[in-house]
Amino acid sequence: MNTTGEDFGRQRRRKHSAEFKAKAIAACRKPGVSISAVALAHRLNANLLRRWVVADEQAPATKPLKAISAVPARSIVESPTFIPIQVASSVKTSQQITIELRRGATVVRVGWPLAAAADCAAWLRELLR
Repeated sequence: MNTTGEDFGRQRRRKHSAEFKAKAIAACRKPGVSISAVALAHRLNANLLRRWVVADEQAPATKPLKAISAVPARSIVESPTFIPIQVASSVKTSQQITIELRRGATVVRVGWPLAAAADCAAWLRELLR
């Protein structure tokens, strides 16, 4: 500011409504959307929008219904644990590696025992040189 109280070129801090923040936060929660892309689309700083998202995640569940409807539900599991399961395989696995090479009308099929996979890989590397 100068001595007369005029403001030269300084930008004032913008204030955003709760509805605007809720829309921006909801846009960030869509699958495959980055916070920076949403920030650019809404003319916001990505760091500011990230703070809003984090604050929203930490906020208690007492939000207005407008904001809740646009936000996907969160998981109630605090710390998920790994539960191992065994799945019976109904598909019979082959004990052979099969490679099919085609050139024009000619087809060559080569079979290698699964136990000799390293030899098959070495042969294939030599073939593709």
